[in-house]
Amino acid sequence: MSELLFPDASFPALRADLLDVPTQQRLAPPAPSQHRPRFLLLYGSLRDHSYSRLLTFEAARLLEAMGAEVRIFDPSGLPLPDDAPDTHPKVQELRKLAVWSEGMVWTSPERHGAMTGIMKAQIDWIPLSAGAVRPTQGKTLAVMQVSGGSQSFNAVNQLRVLGRWMRMLTIPNQSSVAKAFAEFDEDGRMKPSSFYDRVVDVMEELFKFTLLTRDLGPYLVDRYSERKESADDLSKRVNQRAI
Repeated sequence: MSELLFPDASFPALRADLLDVPTQQRLAPPAPSQHRPRFLLLYGSLRDHSYSRLLTFEAARLLEAMGAEVRIFDPSGLPLPDDAPDTHPKVQELRKLAVWSEGMVWTSPERHGAMTGIMKAQIDWIPLSAGAVRPTQGKTLAVMQVSGGSQSFNAVNQLRVLGRWMRMLTIPNQSSVAKAFAEFDEDGRMKPSSFYDRVVDVMEELFKFTLLTRDLGPYLVDRYSERKESADDLSKRVNQRAI
């Protein structure tokens, strides 16, 4: 056994009773879930011929072929954040789907070098915390984007930032489809290409990570700092109104 670097270390700033020492046993659920993995897919365009929607449909087909249960949220009619109460039917629909899901796929066009406002609005309507329920915490996420020109990664990079903020487990792989208008046939199906192959890669990886983590998500992102807070104090902090 190697010697400790700090054998006589003390921790004056630490609440030792709240320190959780990870073990292999804690990372092995006694009874893994047997139901089909549940995925919510969001896309970021309302155009009649939306390539982000077509790419989302391709992802949904692949996930269903692997045995998943899939729901796709239609953002049409969703109000802007803070422009309607959270009792709005579309907001309630989105939030219920977020709670239901075990993993998500976010697909946005790149517009002006960024994700679309439609994409961001959907994520903004999903709360970080709703009472004792965290709708996205510990759930898996895959990010994809479509571009009208050359390949870019601006939108997927921004989606990754949001995924981290929502405390999701964003998988390493991602998809960015360049010149999307040339990648779909007249029936709206994606043509064979390296872009399509990458979408398959991403969905396979998402499925695997979801099976691996869905019973452990809350534990994997459990935090010492929040265990120090009372439930009331935590609820006040994470649900405070945006300035």
